[in-house]
Amino acid sequence: MWLNKHILQVHISLAGEKHIRISWVTDEKSAPSIVEYGTSPGQYTSSGEGESTSYSYLFYKSGKIHHTVIGPLEHNTVYFYRCGGQGPEFQLKTPPAQFPVTFAVAGDLGQTGWTKSTLDHIDQCKYDVHLLPGDLSYADYMQHRWDTFGELVQPLASAKPWMVTQGNHEKEMIPLFIDAFESYNARWKMPYEESGSTSNLYYSFEVAGVHVIMLGSYTDYDELSDQYSWLKADLLKVDREKTPWLVVLFHVPWYNSNYAHQGEGDGMMAAMEPLLYAAGVDIVFAGHVHAYERSKRVNNGKSDPCGAVHITIGDGGNKEGLAQKYRNPQPEWSLFREASFGHGEFKIVNSTHAFWSWHRNDDDEPVKSDEVWITSLVSSGCLAEKNYESMKILMSP
Repeated sequence: MWLNKHILQVHISLAGEKHIRISWVTDEKSAPSIVEYGTSPGQYTSSGEGESTSYSYLFYKSGKIHHTVIGPLEHNTVYFYRCGGQGPEFQLKTPPAQFPVTFAVAGDLGQTGWTKSTLDHIDQCKYDVHLLPGDLSYADYMQHRWDTFGELVQPLASAKPWMVTQGNHEKEMIPLFIDAFESYNARWKMPYEESGSTSNLYYSFEVAGVHVIMLGSYTDYDELSDQYSWLKADLLKVDREKTPWLVVLFHVPWYNSNYAHQGEGDGMMAAMEPLLYAAGVDIVFAGHVHAYERSKRVNNGKSDPCGAVHITIGDGGNKEGLAQKYRNPQPEWSLFREASFGHGEFKIVNSTHAFWSWHRNDDDEPVKSDEVWITSLVSSGCLAEKNYESMKILMSP
């Protein structure tokens, strides 16, 4: 009999319409990949069985990593669940079926005192899904730090879906010995198969009238790449009647007036920005730069009322510190920039209006250091104007 104290690093993610993937680690190899769940504490009326994996990394051997999809689940409902047939009870809340819906957004988290402060702030926020644009644990080849990160985020990540994409600190490649992203892919399985992708490094999902696309800054993105082809196909499938808001995340910012990581996103931007512009993406979140910056609606390097708002939110709390130096003069497209640790909240109120706020860790959670109402491109007339040209770009071979 294996002991329930070995249910570790529990986190959840969305896994297709009305389904949730529950992931956890056990150090007992015989532990089953079963999740029992129900809407009352201790009363499990349903169960799901999943898969498990593990990996070795030089002298490190991971525990047994379980991924089990449960559902169909009701929207906006609290479920109680336990993993592995016994053990502690957790509870999760499924996102709503319609607006309003709120996303907590924080990238470049790491495992510092600032990280703890960011998570404490997010815990006080009423949100439905956490979006993380890369750089999770800062394990940086020290595999046990993936385990300590999993424990650190479990209180939040076991209760609300965490949707993540990879950053440079997830790469951990050792040429000829270990493939890139091996630890990340084993531990943080996202709904890539459910969204028609062949890689865990890019995928999409829908929640309450929002289509969210997670892209990979560290896998091929040129016009001949699988990611580019997948992105085109995914954008063509978006129904703006059903999901009027279109949101994109990736790690390396395209619009960045900080000296840190200047120009690193240029190649991906050259390849993919025309697709995002043609499809009418509303807002883009990135990390990598350890500071906060918000742009006007922008495209091709300058303000454009039909472009996306770009927000850099790589200030979650990493060990490398803040990126304090900005270029001057401030570019005309840059509206607000500050090097402080914090997180963002994106509340989409209805099909036309959303409220974005950024909260410094130095302040109390209710304090908003930057805030703005954003109007969707669907309601602005931009998409109708673009329609013919856009379809040519998106459908070209």
